[in-house]
Amino acid sequence: MWKQFLGKISRKSPKSGSGGGGSPPQKSPPSRGANGAEAEPRASPPPQASAVTAAPGAETREDVFLRKLNVCCVLFDFAVERGRDSPEVERKRQVLVSLVDCVSAAEEPLTEAMISACVRMFAINLFRVFPPKIRSGGATDEDEPFFDPSWYHLQVVYEMLLRFVMSPVVDVKIARKYMDNSFISRLLDLFDSDDPRERECVKTVLHRVYGKFMGNRPFIRKAVSNIFYRFVFETDHHNGIAELLEVFGSVISGFAKPLKEEHKLFLWKALIPLHKPKTVGMYLPQLTYCITQYIEKEPKLTGTVIRGLLKYWPVTNSQKEMMFLGELEEVLELTEMADFQKCMVPLFRRIAQCLNSSHFQVAERALFLWNNEHLFNLISQNRQVILPIIYPALERNTRWHWNQSVLNVTMNVRKMFFEMDERLLLACQTNFQEEEKARAASEERRRLVWEHLERNAAFHPVTGDIGFAVLPTSAPLVAPTMT
Repeated sequence: MWKQFLGKISRKSPKSGSGGGGSPPQKSPPSRGANGAEAEPRASPPPQASAVTAAPGAETREDVFLRKLNVCCVLFDFAVERGRDSPEVERKRQVLVSLVDCVSAAEEPLTEAMISACVRMFAINLFRVFPPKIRSGGATDEDEPFFDPSWYHLQVVYEMLLRFVMSPVVDVKIARKYMDNSFISRLLDLFDSDDPRERECVKTVLHRVYGKFMGNRPFIRKAVSNIFYRFVFETDHHNGIAELLEVFGSVISGFAKPLKEEHKLFLWKALIPLHKPKTVGMYLPQLTYCITQYIEKEPKLTGTVIRGLLKYWPVTNSQKEMMFLGELEEVLELTEMADFQKCMVPLFRRIAQCLNSSHFQVAERALFLWNNEHLFNLISQNRQVILPIIYPALERNTRWHWNQSVLNVTMNVRKMFFEMDERLLLACQTNFQEEEKARAASEERRRLVWEHLERNAAFHPVTGDIGFAVLPTSAPLVAPTMT
């Protein structure tokens, strides 16, 4: 448009009488306004814009943008450069900030060359190999987070990446050519960073990428599943499981009903095995939220979730067992009667074992399940099956548990069953007494057998080497011949 405008001016300049009669034409002749009058010199095009357009060797918007990106592709070792003391480090940060402002305020679409250069700059600055963790013997420093010294630059790079993904001037089709599966895979590797600030930024970026680049969604789900598999079955260590689950909490809430088979497999093969690692407490709230989202989408998955919890139920870790009981209560709050009846027998066998736990907090947490109104209604309607399973555990607690608080809560639960169905409770009590008598008789028989064996061993002591206590039977040296 500026070239056409300048061409019109150059053709009309000999007719204007503003200059001298025989003087040569001026480089910036006055233009005419809409009414035919000569415009003032201030109304002429801005000298900077006209110079950029007119001069063939001047830098365009794209050239300036690419030159700044090239400056930002230079990496610095903050340990050597002493952080922010180097002027080159400060200069790169200022250029990054200007690029962020440029992307945020851009109104014209970015060209393919600009998009390609942006993705290249992101890859150079962000994608790196994290150093191995060096832990001193003894106590670990889990409570002391690590802060990357290069965050002085990384923070601005992440800010620009986020603005780049969210910007309406970035063509998604062109951006997908460069932000391909390889780029996303390396982006997911950044979740293992020790710096919590970086993991938070990557979480936000991944959420925006998943929302905007719809064609990459299946690959992102598959790549995250592979991260979970490697964490559960191989490494047993990853820093960003909680952040990944936060992203997928919102992803699962957007799944359409009915759920696809692929999404159900993600629940069974990727999410439920996350209960296995001993560090499950670091991400259990996010994991519980994802699982409850699945159950809200499709309540029939309750049985699948409960069977998975029972499969990975801890045996020797009391703190983890308390966490499982808390998650189990949240799942049971969303459970319907038909699904509850399918899994109540193995479920309450496990709860009965928790009731008799020697760790008083585990036993107390299991007894507190009866305070849940929804769960109490489910139990009361299925008491004919549930009470015979848990009554022996309640009776053992009242007789032998060492903690007074557990004893008091057990008596309250037993009273609730008594008021609910007195006849059933008395029948369970009779059965328990008969089983205890049979168990006592069996133990007495076992004790008498062992006493008999000990007496026989005392009358016939074994001396010497046991290996030669029994002489071998005589055998012919030569096999008999057949006649």
